[in-house]
Amino acid sequence: MHRSNIYTLLSPLLCAIGLVSGQAAGSSDASLLVKEAARANNESLLWGPYKPNLYFGVQPRIPNSLSAGLMWAKVEDYASVQQNFRHTCEQNEGMAGYGWDEYDIRRGGRETIHDAGNTLDLTIDFIKVPGGQHGGSWGARVKGVPREDAPAEQLTTMVFYTTLEGLGSLGVANEAETLGFEGDVKFTGRTPDLGDFSIDVTTGPESNGHPFHSHPTYENKPLDRTLVSSVNMPPEHLWQPKAILFTRMKGEVDNYIQNYGAENPPPPAQVFTIKNTPGDGNMHLVQKVFQGAFEFDILFSSGSSPQPLTTASLTKEIENTLLSYSERFDKVLSPKAPFNSPKYTEFSKAMLSNLIGGIGYFHGSDIVDRSAAPEYDEENEGFWEETAEARSRAKPVLEGPKELFTCVPSRPFFPRGFLWDEGFHLLPILDWDTDLVLEILKSWFSLMDEDGWIAREQIIGTEARSKVPPEFTIQYPHYANPPTLFMALEAFLDKLNQNQSTLLEQTSGDNFFDSLRMAHVKNPEMADVYIRTLYPLLKKHYSWYRSTQKGDIKSYDREAFSTKEAYRWRGRSVQHILTSGIDDYPRAQPPHPGELHVDLISWMGMMTRTIRRIADIVGETEDAEEFKGYEIAIERNIDDLHWNEKEQTYCDATIDEYEESVHVCHKGYISILPFLTGMVGPNSPRLKPILDLIQDPKELWSDYGIRSLSKKDEFYGTAENYWRSLIPGLSFPGIWVDPLNQDIAITPGPHQTQARDMYVKLRKNLVENVFKEWKATGFAWEQYNPETGKGQRTQHFTGWTSMVVKMMSMPDLSADGKKGHDEL
Repeated sequence: MHRSNIYTLLSPLLCAIGLVSGQAAGSSDASLLVKEAARANNESLLWGPYKPNLYFGVQPRIPNSLSAGLMWAKVEDYASVQQNFRHTCEQNEGMAGYGWDEYDIRRGGRETIHDAGNTLDLTIDFIKVPGGQHGGSWGARVKGVPREDAPAEQLTTMVFYTTLEGLGSLGVANEAETLGFEGDVKFTGRTPDLGDFSIDVTTGPESNGHPFHSHPTYENKPLDRTLVSSVNMPPEHLWQPKAILFTRMKGEVDNYIQNYGAENPPPPAQVFTIKNTPGDGNMHLVQKVFQGAFEFDILFSSGSSPQPLTTASLTKEIENTLLSYSERFDKVLSPKAPFNSPKYTEFSKAMLSNLIGGIGYFHGSDIVDRSAAPEYDEENEGFWEETAEARSRAKPVLEGPKELFTCVPSRPFFPRGFLWDEGFHLLPILDWDTDLVLEILKSWFSLMDEDGWIAREQIIGTEARSKVPPEFTIQYPHYANPPTLFMALEAFLDKLNQNQSTLLEQTSGDNFFDSLRMAHVKNPEMADVYIRTLYPLLKKHYSWYRSTQKGDIKSYDREAFSTKEAYRWRGRSVQHILTSGIDDYPRAQPPHPGELHVDLISWMGMMTRTIRRIADIVGETEDAEEFKGYEIAIERNIDDLHWNEKEQTYCDATIDEYEESVHVCHKGYISILPFLTGMVGPNSPRLKPILDLIQDPKELWSDYGIRSLSKKDEFYGTAENYWRSLIPGLSFPGIWVDPLNQDIAITPGPHQTQARDMYVKLRKNLVENVFKEWKATGFAWEQYNPETGKGQRTQHFTGWTSMVVKMMSMPDLSADGKKGHDEL
């Protein structure tokens, strides 16, 4: 596409949010195009519910800035108030389900929270309105309805809070009212990055009910007023508003006890309130007490926006946003047969929305062990004991500040970035919002140190560390993780090759936002600049893997096509290789420095293929030839080093007591990783045994997905049983997204019928089971029981389990399916 045509596409959206003048829009300078498109993208993504560890927490992608959130509890009795005060997402907190029903990161959406413990259903509509120079405005409409088992006139306390961590000002703009505010509460503020802004917390409609009590304290604190407590706190404590709220409440509770004793206590709705002290501060608590159903709005208006956000305009924006979401979803990710029914559409929308609604922005320091102890090379027998001792004497350091924009696997249990999970997260998002994926990838690769290392867990900032046991917070620069970010990069390359007419079909008419979502795909020059900018980092990252995770071929007289292409995970203990991502999967016993891991060489093959393709695109022909050589060598060595002819499967290798290289075979996910990463093609003689292994119900096949370990294995279901039988939500083969694997099912050949039958059945089994458990429990789960299909371990696991969205949108290849090959 000619540069002027690119700007014709982008200039309306850029001008609409005031980023470029008409003169700039006419420029043909490609670098200016990329710069202005990046600014437009950042404006669109600036605000969001980027605190995924909270039921509702909003912040911009700006360090040390403004944030806001909600807390609540029912206040019917004294015993349960403190226990039931909600703020952070927790695993076992009496929830019947919660999450985003429909959510688009550029526009907003609807979150519903079914709080069985508080007998309350909450609906929160969060909407973004572009305009001005500082990311536009946003609003949240909060609605509460007592559940069926609640008293009709149930009492609920809601607390909205806002904090300002860095430079700027924030204060109550209303004239102070002694007993509380009868009308709306307005805050005004200013920061260097946000400019002037205001926040209005409305009283809500006249239908809102408030409790009235005969106790004498009511005259001093009527509960139909809004209470505001403005405080100044050390910035490092602002992420703990619940603790601060309880501290502020305690002063009031103590006063009541002192004045009235235990004989004539005020009702709990009266006791558990804050003192009305509005003013300036870096934290403001806004408390409302309701009786029965209620509703109110939170309206953030940027001072640079053309007009402030109001309740009326928020109502209109909510309607438009939800309608737009449904229209786009139907065009881009509509489920195909046999899932083309309203119940699966609702399910798929929720899974995608929770995946995108779980995206977080993290800022702060992390903890790294830079000791570079020689024991970390793991070169001696008994190395796991040496490395444990070296870790015990190391002195980790705080590094940073760092920033990361990322999905999280689980809001209640894993609210942080995981290198090995993120590639899976991004695959379904790529279809919905390609440029969002590119923004996240850029954020991840920006974390790379000078050696090319990216920490496998991103535990950035004190708030993130509060959810992690101390022994797991330290990151080690010699530890790797499966490089799944390269899966997302390769999927992006495939999308660039996609027919342009297909891409145009995905445009919903919402041109402003669609231009942002698809800018790099529709404009090859932008994609070229992005890939060229990223390429040096990808090379450095790739080289780090090759140098730090290399395995030993020569010392043990192993026969292989290449004497260099072999790989071994570092960070091994006797029972675990956490760095592999499949923690307790059975490996060689005892560990040995001569081990070679078939899953790692498979990941390296996928990584090599992707960077070779990128080198071709950017015209680095010498690099491409070099990577092609590595790719061929890896393909050959996977067979030479890891194929066991007797067992007809791929296996790890180790060194026995006679110093001979031997295979250690545990059939399961590592056995089929060469296939899953596209390293076993349609014509490979290894393909048939792999398909047979997957399809065999006595080995890996189940009615609910693919077991992580064969039923015949001696370690099946043993010990902690994390990857020793259970089915991950993604059930690797159910993805079936690699083009080579798709070709097996759609291209005539000796294994097409078998592969197509597996595709149809596995897709159906996996999706139906995840859907069934979602309906039964209100949650997606990290893993599923291979015998019963029940969801297990981490709840609200909308990380890789959200891959079902992509599975449902893939074509029906059954005998009744009509499009098959064309759709794939």
